[in-house]
Amino acid sequence: MVRCVLEEMRIRALGVIDDAVVELAPGFNVVTGETGAGKTMVVTSLGLLLGGRADAALVRNGAERAVVEGRVELPDGSPAAERAQEAGAELDEGALLLSRTVSAEGRSRAHVGGRSVPVSLLQTLGEDLIAVHGQSDQQRLLQPARQRGALDRYAGDTVSEPLTAYQTAYRRLREVSATLEELTTRARERAQEADLLRFGLDEVAAAEPLAGEGEELAAESERLGHADALSSAATLAHGALAGDPTDPDVVDAGLLVAQAKRALDAVRSHDERLGALADRVGEVSYLLADIAQELAGYAEDLDADPVRLAAVEERRAVLAHLVRKYGAPTEGLEGLAAVLAWNEDAGRRLAELDGDDDRIGALEEEQRSLTETVSALAEELSDARHTAAETFAEAVTRELTELAMPHARVSFGITRSADFGPYGVDDVEVLLAPHPGAPPRPIAKGASGGELSRVMLAVEVVFAGADPVPTYLFDEVDAGVGGKAAVEIGRRLARLARSAQVVVVTHLPQVAAFADRHLVVEKTVDGTVTRSGVKTLTDEERVRELSRMLAGLEDSELGRAHAEELLAAARQGAAPR
Repeated sequence: MVRCVLEEMRIRALGVIDDAVVELAPGFNVVTGETGAGKTMVVTSLGLLLGGRADAALVRNGAERAVVEGRVELPDGSPAAERAQEAGAELDEGALLLSRTVSAEGRSRAHVGGRSVPVSLLQTLGEDLIAVHGQSDQQRLLQPARQRGALDRYAGDTVSEPLTAYQTAYRRLREVSATLEELTTRARERAQEADLLRFGLDEVAAAEPLAGEGEELAAESERLGHADALSSAATLAHGALAGDPTDPDVVDAGLLVAQAKRALDAVRSHDERLGALADRVGEVSYLLADIAQELAGYAEDLDADPVRLAAVEERRAVLAHLVRKYGAPTEGLEGLAAVLAWNEDAGRRLAELDGDDDRIGALEEEQRSLTETVSALAEELSDARHTAAETFAEAVTRELTELAMPHARVSFGITRSADFGPYGVDDVEVLLAPHPGAPPRPIAKGASGGELSRVMLAVEVVFAGADPVPTYLFDEVDAGVGGKAAVEIGRRLARLARSAQVVVVTHLPQVAAFADRHLVVEKTVDGTVTRSGVKTLTDEERVRELSRMLAGLEDSELGRAHAEELLAAARQGAAPR
């Protein structure tokens, strides 16, 4: 399985570091170096890369800006990859490139996957990628929500199964409660809406409008309003086409066409073309006669009826009133068609409102049932957490005994909140009693800076595999310890590195001996300019560095022998006597 791995960092013009590349391995990485060489700058660089606060004082004297770049290998579908791609970042052959620039004036810029982004995105990605444990850093697992989530993952199916069932019921309870609240708090508004709908529906029903009725009435009104003019025009046209029986001397169009037809028929046999024209004239004659007959009927039927005209105008006024009130254009419909559409929609809406009382009763019953279900599942979930917390506390306490904190006791404070939440009713917090008689307190308040890193190491070792963070950074995890306790710290860091990438800044050779990759921060002094670089050690160089850390001398035969023994023992997973 491909894991998220911080492959390398490049640091330029940051503090005492002029230009250095930190190449990291997937397992246990250790960073050592003499005091003042710049080990802290490695931690600071990683903090900047994760969206930490930018400070112009970090920029190397004489430089315009400090730059930290990182390359993180991300498997497809990982939360960090999805977040970055949602922000428009692109992956480079399965790796995400991060960059942070701090100018000498204190301005800061961030880039993710070749795209300029807010620094807050680096912070968000950092929560998915790296857990930093140092004396002055904001601890990831110090957040109660993180502690609750880690405990749930540690507990496995005993918590995840009731939690899944609880969350399903909880979401439905929220939906039902929200709907009920809306229905009950808006009862007056819904009653007013129902009254308005009933009034409108009654008004439309009383008018009984028909589709297309408005256009028909408009045409009839136009015809009745001009009946005299229409009748006069039809009579005049009829006379022009068919003649006037009272005046036989008037020449009409029908008579003229008949004369033309007779003239052509007399000679049509001599030319087919002329015969065709004679036929067409005959058609005109029939057409004129037909039109004349229809005009005569039209004039006879047309009657100026003031009573009917008044009725039509009254009906049109009723429909116009409906259109003004209920005919707002919608879905391409206008006028009376929009009124009919409103009428249909209003009927459905009124049915919904009239059914609210029955719906409220059904929802209240469902709410009572869901509340009982959620309450029972919350109890089951809480019991499972208490059981897992006891096992966890015992495991971490055993780890602390081996980490030079033999009297420390870890426990979980699980308290019940008044209301149901998305994860139950439990408020979860890890507590520490550093010595007998001390009251258990939240680990952020119950441990000193050096102790806190060891407590967090013990917690992370117990949580290993349960907490999804892929990389851990420990700074000063071995502060104030030595000898066997230091060896135990190294062994536990190596154990944690089996399931995640681990980066440790240390001054203890017993811890460094367990690393898969050993990096040393070297410092050279050239006049007034200090330059530091980060070097990956070979096996021989590693012996010399451990000898320096043990005896203060790189080439001491006794120191080298002790270093070789320490490395051999670390490889076997046992401490030398």
